[in-house]
Amino acid sequence: MKELNRIQNPYQDDKVIDACSIFGAMDTSGKRFSGRGVIRGIANMHDRGNGLGGGFAVYGLYPGYADLYACHIMYLSQKGKQDVEAFLKDTFHLIHTEEVPSQPTPAIVNPPLVWRYFLEVGQQKPEGQADDDYVVERVMEINTRFPDAFVFSSGKDMAVFKGVGYPEEIAEYFCLEQYEGYLWTAHGRFPTNTRGWWGGAHPFSILDWTVVHNGEISSYGINRRYLEQFGYQCTMQTDTEVVAYAIDLLMRKHTLPIDIVARVLAPPLWDEIERRPPEEQKLLRTLRQVYGSLLLNGPFTVIIAHHGEMIGLTDRIRLRPLTAGVKDSMIYLSSEESAIRLICPDLDEAWIPSGGEPIIGSLSTPLQPRPGAVTATASDSPGESQEYPAIKSITITS
Repeated sequence: MKELNRIQNPYQDDKVIDACSIFGAMDTSGKRFSGRGVIRGIANMHDRGNGLGGGFAVYGLYPGYADLYACHIMYLSQKGKQDVEAFLKDTFHLIHTEEVPSQPTPAIVNPPLVWRYFLEVGQQKPEGQADDDYVVERVMEINTRFPDAFVFSSGKDMAVFKGVGYPEEIAEYFCLEQYEGYLWTAHGRFPTNTRGWWGGAHPFSILDWTVVHNGEISSYGINRRYLEQFGYQCTMQTDTEVVAYAIDLLMRKHTLPIDIVARVLAPPLWDEIERRPPEEQKLLRTLRQVYGSLLLNGPFTVIIAHHGEMIGLTDRIRLRPLTAGVKDSMIYLSSEESAIRLICPDLDEAWIPSGGEPIIGSLSTPLQPRPGAVTATASDSPGESQEYPAIKSITITS
């Protein structure tokens, strides 16, 4: 065994660059469900992490405050908390505040203070500015101006819970089994180039956009410089942060659809572009010219989520794994099929998406069956063979 290890790893380098686990589950009917299955699924990939980061994003969990911005903030000191709360009172209408419930968990050591604030944009906002833009500016201001505070979640009727630990330990610490949502994403981290710290765990979020990521963004420097031109401040000391801000810029501010965004982040290779039809060539060349600085270089698989959609995307040559599965109105995305099968053993279908092609679960778009999709029997129509008739709102693009 030692000899085999010497041959396979002659420099005894124990850095693992293909790890990290990601998982997503969405009920496309909008029905809220407990996170127990998601926690089991991500815990099944325990050996892809090392305990230096875990986290979850949950959508639809604050129905009583659905129209308010829910800011989750970490504090390293009481003074930091006092300063930020004074800032929030000056810049927002503060509706409700409370400490995020947690419980003693043996593996969680020296956690920061974590509070949540339900905010309404008031008359402090400049005339003509969109509410979302105002919130983004204030989040960036807190994260650069207050050294002992960090806003890590800022969307409506959704929240991120993350920290240093395995994901199942973070779930236990934040009592996540008590929450329900219609969309959950999860991450188990194996940091490759950055230290493990609470703010650096996944998901990364701005407004209701969240990203969990397996891989390494070697274009981080140029991506960051491009995004800073639009007011984004990268303060989280990890490459994945640029993906969340790029998604916010492209999809919210520039209103590009996800199939175009996928061609920005993971475009075809130049020789492939030259083989496309003329009109498609023109589009792809234009995207490379306008958004070339947002191309994500390096291996990656991401699950992107926001209200109403969950999107899976890999790099164009698929250097990181992603499996998709559907069952009735549920869609699952995972680093490993075994994690999906653990909580849903009788999938209607499971498949490996093509590189650079987004897989989309949606509340609003009717199912477009994949080419070659197998025939399934509808759960609400026993004996009637159809193309996933119980899935009323998933778009599958591949």
